[in-house]
Amino acid sequence: MLFKDNSKATDMALIKSYKGRSPKWGKDCYFSENATLVGDVTLGDQCSVWFNAVVRGDVAPITIGNRTNVQDGSCIHVTHDTGPTHIGSDVTIGHNVTVHACTIHNGALIGMGATLLDDCEIGEGSIVAAGALVLQGTKIPPHEIWGGVPAKYIKATRPGQTDNAAHYVEYAKEYMKS
Repeated sequence: MLFKDNSKATDMALIKSYKGRSPKWGKDCYFSENATLVGDVTLGDQCSVWFNAVVRGDVAPITIGNRTNVQDGSCIHVTHDTGPTHIGSDVTIGHNVTVHACTIHNGALIGMGATLLDDCEIGEGSIVAAGALVLQGTKIPPHEIWGGVPAKYIKATRPGQTDNAAHYVEYAKEYMKS
């Protein structure tokens, strides 16, 4: 389902207010039927939240830029004592990722099953490899690949290596039609 305004969203995905705060989003966002958005959540234009993904801004805000996708089974949350979660534009968050009270800059790619702990920061155009554990407070510079448990520097990214978000904008358009 493609949502152009808040009135259509509640027909499909679970959109829930919490303590007087309600999710908000821009134009042409897609939320799968069993995606969940709760509380102080703000998404930009052309974002997508896929099957069984949860974006829960109950004790601090979550902000997400334009054209960012949160894939199946992922959980984005916040921490009362640590603070908000900020996710930039053109970010790909792979399947079954946990993002908790941290910052992900524009164009980053978070691989399947990765975990990002409180107060870590993922630089612009960086990649967190599948299954990686980014420890609390870790700062990943722009355009680097990190992986492992705990995550460590592997190498620099190649030009265009993180240009995946546009695919999900197109996938969302196709799902909207079905």
